[in-house]
Amino acid sequence: MMPIKGLKMKEKNSFINNKIDFESPNKNIVPLTTTINNGKLFIGGCSVEQLIKNYDSPLYILDELTLRNSCKAYKNALDKFYPGNSLPIYASKANSSLFMSNLISSEGFGLDAVSEGELLTALKGGVSSEKIVFHGNNKSDKELEFAVTNKIKVVVDNNYDLERMISFSQALDRRIKIMIRFTPGIECHTHEYIRTGSFDSKFGFGLENLNYVFKEINKVKNLELVGLHAHIGSQIFELEPHRDLGEILVNFAIDAQKYGHQIKELNVGGGLGIKYTNEDDPPSIEDWVKTISESVSKACDKNNFKLPLLMCEPGRSIVSTAGVTIYKIGSFKEIPGLKTYISVDGGMSDNPRPITYQSNYSACLVNDPLNKKQKNKYTVAGKHCESGDVLFKEIEIGSCQTGDLLCVFGTGAYNLSMSSNYNRIPRPAALLVSNGTAELIQKRETSEDLLKFDVLPDRFIKQS
Repeated sequence: MMPIKGLKMKEKNSFINNKIDFESPNKNIVPLTTTINNGKLFIGGCSVEQLIKNYDSPLYILDELTLRNSCKAYKNALDKFYPGNSLPIYASKANSSLFMSNLISSEGFGLDAVSEGELLTALKGGVSSEKIVFHGNNKSDKELEFAVTNKIKVVVDNNYDLERMISFSQALDRRIKIMIRFTPGIECHTHEYIRTGSFDSKFGFGLENLNYVFKEINKVKNLELVGLHAHIGSQIFELEPHRDLGEILVNFAIDAQKYGHQIKELNVGGGLGIKYTNEDDPPSIEDWVKTISESVSKACDKNNFKLPLLMCEPGRSIVSTAGVTIYKIGSFKEIPGLKTYISVDGGMSDNPRPITYQSNYSACLVNDPLNKKQKNKYTVAGKHCESGDVLFKEIEIGSCQTGDLLCVFGTGAYNLSMSSNYNRIPRPAALLVSNGTAELIQKRETSEDLLKFDVLPDRFIKQS
């Protein structure tokens, strides 16, 4: 694969010079269209510096080519290793918007959601209801009613879910298709807060309860158990846990037959990691899909079990690498002999992952992406009133000053979707860039927007 035009590949002093993998974008730090022109950063053919002049900062930017290549990588791999009977489903919690729903639908994906808001966004964005699955460990009656009314498949997570789905099926007197989520008991090396496949998890039925659940569902006239779901975590770099997962799912699909259920769908969840820093080395999308596909296929062949529809739920590996966040540098604070703080005009409200998960990212100066200036080590602090609001504890970049722009890579997933208005700071705008054109996909909030849902009781108004 030829390097991207504009990248000076002979330079050795920046991660931006790493070879670009167009087939598996999750193995890159930067979006596929990242270029350097006249010593300045461009993404999607757009000058990042000019985008900030036009749209202000902080600013989220999504690269369309990277998004679509990520989707195509999953589709192509599934067609290659599990032909004719698969459905990739975008995990919308990674980045939920009308735009993302529309894009993934146009690429042939389904979508998983965990709230009425995500469900509504998917439907309004153009995702077909039959390609949506509804997750969650504590779905409300209102959310379940919305899903059932719109003929969206519910993934039953626990007995509370099951009881209410039984009630819905009886009240509506029509057949409702459901899936069952269970915890497969697979360990994987990831952050404990995002490890969801072990025995101790808030998600899903325990293995010891599955046969009882199969038996109970069989008693219900209008509930049709069509599939099983399991998910073992996220930001995973190992393939072996997913190989084990495929076999476990097939074995329980076979067990379900004893209770009169024909399992036609197996959902292996998501979890494939991405490259945030040079130290990260995730598997390719193709290798991940191959592992899952071969595991399910071999287990089915071994047990003479008809190949089910294979579903997977990538989120981070679809959208994360496509996204960057741009900040403007403000104040400096030097502590002699210890560190130098630089503060930016955003922080934990637009990226809560460093303070929540101690997550690491890569970054560069927009006007010195190859670190050609004298390099310094900085601690990059956010502007929020929290000592822990630190985006980088130590990062080496070129010498910078107030007003310079910092680009943080790999922020497409869980930054916008987990953003907040802490300290009453408005959320940034979000742009889509492609072929030199930038289009707004989310408006910047204003301080006035933050007051829209505040209510001052009448008696306080009268007192004032």
